[in-house]
Amino acid sequence: MIGAIIGDIVGSIYEFRNIKTKNFSLFDEQCFFTDDSVMTFAVAKAIMNCGGDYSKLTKETIICMQSFGRLYPEAGYGSYFRYWIKSSDPQPYNSFGNGSAMRVSPCAYAAETLNEVLMLAKNTAEVTHNHPEGIKGAQATAAAIFLARTGKSITEISEYINNNYYRIDFTLDEIRDTYSFNETCQNSVPQALQAFFESTDFEDAIRNAISIGGDSDTIAAITGSVAEAYYGVPMDIRNKALCFLEDDLTEILVEFYEKYQK
Repeated sequence: MIGAIIGDIVGSIYEFRNIKTKNFSLFDEQCFFTDDSVMTFAVAKAIMNCGGDYSKLTKETIICMQSFGRLYPEAGYGSYFRYWIKSSDPQPYNSFGNGSAMRVSPCAYAAETLNEVLMLAKNTAEVTHNHPEGIKGAQATAAAIFLARTGKSITEISEYINNNYYRIDFTLDEIRDTYSFNETCQNSVPQALQAFFESTDFEDAIRNAISIGGDSDTIAAITGSVAEAYYGVPMDIRNKALCFLEDDLTEILVEFYEKYQK
């Protein structure tokens, strides 16, 4: 979860001014958390509110996402989602945007099995992103995180993703010059996962994600969520990221890890 937050914060200043290099300052004073972080916290809170009864997850996800969205109204939501946050009768709108994938990381820590991970990912996605590609992006990301945190190798995770979700047949060097902004799951989740697959440690994964450009904060959030599960997060990077968060968000982070980190 903190890996997604770090990726979001680091990528926040590059979303609309992409850089095509790994050589940059990891935390700039102008960095900030965006809707990616806010909705990740909302999903974490929804999971905790369920108390293990995930039949309530859909309802709790809607409640928490609307509540957090209204609490942080300027976090950078898309137009459809802004309307959804304010709606008295929020309904899914067939989205296949990458928002379903960037907020899903808490599901991979609360679940006990891969099947449960996929169920929770689907439940948190389809309250807004009920298009098959929107659900697919969330499930692929959550599955990669779960496999990483349960001891699978990068090769094993890559094979699982390629066999079940996306055929990733490119390297970052091959796409870096031409890859452009794209908010769909199908054109950003594979790129984010490849940034992890080519990494050597947590920081390198984040730098990989930023270096290809595109929807930088969300790509880095997705990459960071998997990289955290695989490598862990260096304490200095963790502590620096916490400086950018509001106290109420930090409290949710601490509570979530106390409950679910194993």
